Amino acid sequence: MKNYPAIGIRPIVDSRRLGIRDALEGKVREMAQSAKKLIEENVFYADGTPVRVVIFSGSIAGGEEAARCEAQFAAEHVTATLSVTPSWCYPLETIDMNPLTIKAIWGFNGTERPGAVYLASAMAAHNQMRRPCFSIYGRDVQDMEEQEIPKDVQEKILRFARCAVAAGEMQNKSYVGFGAVSMGIMGSFLDPAFYAQYLGMRSEWVDMTEILRRMDLGIYDQEEYKEALTWVYANCKEGCDPNPDERAHSRGQKDEEWEFVVKMTMIIRDIMLGNEKLAGMGFAEEALGRNGLFGGFQGQRMWTDYKPNADFTEAILNSSFDWNGKRQPLVFATENDNLNGLSMLFGNLLTGKASGFSDVRCYWSPEAVKRVTNWEPEGKAAEGFIHLINSGSTCLDASGKAKDEAGKGVMKPWWEMKEEDIRACLDATDWCPAELCQFRGGGYSSHFKTDAEMPLTMVRVNLVDGLGPVMQIAEGWSIVLPEDVHHKIDIRTDRTWPTTWFVPRTNGKKAFRDVYSVMANWGANHGAFIHGHVGADLITLSSMLRIPVTMHNVDEEKIFRPHVWASFGTNDLEAADREACRAFGPLYR
Repeated sequence: MKNYPAIGIRPIVDSRRLGIRDALEGKVREMAQSAKKLIEENVFYADGTPVRVVIFSGSIAGGEEAARCEAQFAAEHVTATLSVTPSWCYPLETIDMNPLTIKAIWGFNGTERPGAVYLASAMAAHNQMRRPCFSIYGRDVQDMEEQEIPKDVQEKILRFARCAVAAGEMQNKSYVGFGAVSMGIMGSFLDPAFYAQYLGMRSEWVDMTEILRRMDLGIYDQEEYKEALTWVYANCKEGCDPNPDERAHSRGQKDEEWEFVVKMTMIIRDIMLGNEKLAGMGFAEEALGRNGLFGGFQGQRMWTDYKPNADFTEAILNSSFDWNGKRQPLVFATENDNLNGLSMLFGNLLTGKASGFSDVRCYWSPEAVKRVTNWEPEGKAAEGFIHLINSGSTCLDASGKAKDEAGKGVMKPWWEMKEEDIRACLDATDWCPAELCQFRGGGYSSHFKTDAEMPLTMVRVNLVDGLGPVMQIAEGWSIVLPEDVHHKIDIRTDRTWPTTWFVPRTNGKKAFRDVYSVMANWGANHGAFIHGHVGADLITLSSMLRIPVTMHNVDEEKIFRPHVWASFGTNDLEAADREACRAFGPLYR
């Protein structure tokens, strides 16, 4: 079900008549319209639709008008509010009291009417009544007649809007887990209380045999399957077979595996999202889907010892295109690691781009690189790098073959992908038959290298007993190694899997003292990566969801959290964040 969360703008004015309120109505409406325009032109839902912004039909000067605003917003599916005011107003009578909306106030920095005084008083009210709120206040004094939103205010409004919409898009959606725990990986354990209380989401479990049932009974679009298989044979070239001849599958077996994994991809998509065509085939229940926002597949080992693995399915669903052309990535976690899938989802919701899933496999020190390859690491690789690799689940966008206007390799919002971008990503990828010691049932893994130096943000959500959910963030870059160096160290792991060489930005301090320390402090075997340096957005989103960030390398001046967080300390911001999240608890409890 598609139900877009909206941002509601609440124009707030001084209630006093005889010239005061009348003089403010025009200015506050102007502020509201400017904020609406700014958000609608720059913030998008994950499907590429501009974010819907609703302005209260009147102005709010007291409790009656605040209640009318709340009623209007309830009907408009408003999940976050931005209150705007150029003047002093009465805080307790005008603030947003809904405990479930995410809140911000923009107080105009002018001297004619003290909007900043209202902002400070309103923050005190929010803080005392357990209603965290973001404070937006320009650095420079403006004249009342100025219409332009200052750059620093724009940045905060847009960050608030992007993150609030991301939080809103998760509400009442589902994580669809296929199977159970993979190979004892704790991130595969699906904790429904966490999803319900922190994200407002449902947890859905689907036995992997449902895929086989739909295959056997033909519960998929037969025409689309023919088109998809034709597209795969035309665009997905096979790579090297790592198996010795006596163990390798025959050509006939490999063709059957291609048919199987294409059907599996369509069926998993239909289970998650639904497919109206199934209703016309007599499968009304199956046509509904599971209201899935993202999901994951157990695979190993019970399934992969018996049937083809899901590497192709995971890679294609996570990418920004398939046989139907460009389309919104459907975040899908390998090994059913829903916590890494959630990390990928955060990136997708904030940027509209595909997210990468990888093992955080190992740290290559300069000394180890020199010993193995006889090459002295230089440039961004001088302190060493981290090998991000997994068995084919990484999105094809991570090849870095899409180009921006300057010709640089990038990962784009899916709606900006061009035919030549899709073609380049496909050409850079081959599909290697599965190594049959690991995947006895066969299958195909995407194989490429990230062939561009791009800004990336690595992120991971972990659950810690006694602490709850925590987030780790590491901004950095993908790097491109000399081809012979890449080959020598890549084949030591698996020559049939996709590789990204990642260098986090270090600062000589604590977990970011050096590249080794980032690897040593990472909280799990998996990590997600997102194109761009989006750590500041992730920090803001985490504060909205009450998930503390325990490790990051984001510049302090970019950190934007609810105003009340400062009451928990301003010296050690990580500790303050942790205590504030603990004090306020999950957003949906």
